[in-house]
Amino acid sequence: MALYVYKFGGTSVGTVERIKAVAEKVKTAQALGNQIVVVVSAMSGETNRLIGLAKEMQAQPSERELDVLVSTGEQVTMALLAMALQELGCAACSYTGGQVRILTDSSHTKARIRNIDDSRIHADLDQGKVVVVAGFQGVDDNDNITTLGRGGSDTTAVALAAALKADECLIFTDVDGVYTTDPRVEPKARRLDRITFEEMLEMASLGSKVLQIRSVEFAGKYNVALRVLSSFTEGNGTLITYEGSPMESALISGIAFNRDEAKLTITGVPDLPGVAFKILGPIADANIEVDMIVQNIADDATTDFTFTVHRNDYQRAKAILEQTCSELEARKVIGDESIVKVSIVGVGMRSHAGIASTMFKTLASEGINIRMIATSEIKISVVVDEKYMELAVRALHAAFNLDQMTA
Repeated sequence: MALYVYKFGGTSVGTVERIKAVAEKVKTAQALGNQIVVVVSAMSGETNRLIGLAKEMQAQPSERELDVLVSTGEQVTMALLAMALQELGCAACSYTGGQVRILTDSSHTKARIRNIDDSRIHADLDQGKVVVVAGFQGVDDNDNITTLGRGGSDTTAVALAAALKADECLIFTDVDGVYTTDPRVEPKARRLDRITFEEMLEMASLGSKVLQIRSVEFAGKYNVALRVLSSFTEGNGTLITYEGSPMESALISGIAFNRDEAKLTITGVPDLPGVAFKILGPIADANIEVDMIVQNIADDATTDFTFTVHRNDYQRAKAILEQTCSELEARKVIGDESIVKVSIVGVGMRSHAGIASTMFKTLASEGINIRMIATSEIKISVVVDEKYMELAVRALHAAFNLDQMTA
């Protein structure tokens, strides 16, 4: 008897009709002799609605009370799905995160899971029940309700799969798997049969919105077989696995891009020990995350220091950097919000030369100037002007023959 954890996102449970369709899918899976645990998100739009209500009460809502409020979205869905399953003659019961003892730390709105007591779920499964669990939530040591942050239901599902030693964790969403790139940008994008945890982590961190990063980290750490597939169409989706498994033959698995980047440069900085800390320390103190960093040394013992931040943090970061510029007696601060990051990802980079040169040659042939470059073992990222994003993605997709891969 196999044990599966199914997770359904907000669009998959967005209406009563869709919840009933989910119930049919779950019943069919159980009828094949499987044990099924279902993790659900709030109905699409519900979390935003609840946050809006909170902001009508407080400009900066209490994080503890906000967690109490927004956690109710998943509770609505779990109860409705349990009812739908019961209506189909399928024994089912629903639980909040606290009821199944998903224990977290006390970081409200962004809590991390510490432990899961799986005894209650196993007892119900042994009685032939489908167990429906509210995603995105848990409780801390003082029984305060906590939430796991945006996309936290993915993490709930993977954590439960790890605790229950499930055979597979299936993430049902509105796409039928992980693609070589966004099909809305490159219509020739192909669905991948498999992708490694490493590659999926890079894709998620670089802008792919298919899975929450923490859920992929969790799956990799605890060796949870993870599959992404569609709630609305039949298919095998994409299996996220280890590199030792049979993989796609391509050197590059996918192309990710991120429109939310902004670039800042401080020029004419005295080239002295500790200058990088003096520049980035105040940025970090403001809780602004820095992504790519480039430092150029000039002949006059000064340096130009460039880094990227999320576009939402651009104005704050620029103001801080201008203060730093004055303190360091540097020349000036230059900013640019009209950039994007484009990245190629693939474990094939470890054992094949020439991938970077192919990427740079392809962009050059399209007249696309590279502003910044960052590399790791399995990825190369470049910053280019925003107007070239779609052209860059399509050109690289063709250059690495991603449109010829078998789905």
